[in-house]
Amino acid sequence: MRDDARRKRHEAITAAAYALLEERGYAGTSMLTIARAAKASNETLYRWYGDKQGLFAEMVRDNAATSRALLDRAIADQGDPLEALARLGPVLLGMVLGDRAVLLNRAAAADASGELGAAISAEGREAVRPLLVDLMRRVAGDDAAEGLVEVYLGLLIGDMQIRRAIGAMPPPDQATIEARAARAMTAFLKLLKD
Repeated sequence: MRDDARRKRHEAITAAAYALLEERGYAGTSMLTIARAAKASNETLYRWYGDKQGLFAEMVRDNAATSRALLDRAIADQGDPLEALARLGPVLLGMVLGDRAVLLNRAAAADASGELGAAISAEGREAVRPLLVDLMRRVAGDDAAEGLVEVYLGLLIGDMQIRRAIGAMPPPDQATIEARAARAMTAFLKLLKD
C-alpha cells in the first residue's frame, strides 16, 4: 500500500476509534467494532497495530508527534534552548488540552484495566519528557534539568488538563493557549534568574 493511501487509511481507522471511544469507552471498544466503523478488515488492524492497546498507543503517538518533532529539532540544531521552549509551550499546551487528548484521558480514567492509561503515559508523557530534560540540561545543567522540567510543566499546564477532562473548563481558543504559554515562560524565566 502506498504511503499516502496507508496514511489516509490510518486516519480513517483512528477517527473511527475516537468516535467509538467517546460512545462506548475503552472497554466497550474492540478491534472488530473499530474495523467495522472504519470499513477496514479486522486483519488489517491486527497486522498494523498488533492489538487494541497498540492501536491506542499509536493514536497517542500521533497526538504527541508535533511536540516531539519540535523538541527533536531543538535538540539537534543546538539553538537557544529557551527560544525552543517558548515555541514548544503553545504546541504542547494545545495538544494536552485538545479534544483528542481529553477524550483519551477521560477514557483512561474510566478504564479499570489501566491499559489505556499505560499507553498514554508511555507514548505521551514518557516519550516527550526525556526530550524536555535534554533541552533543560542546556539551560541549567544535569543536576537541575529534571526539576526544571517539573517546574515548567507545572507553570504551563497546571490543573488545566484535569479541568478539561472533568468538563470544568471549555476548550481554550488559540489566543488563550498562547497567553497561558507566554505567562508560563515569563514566570519560568523569572525563576531561573532568582
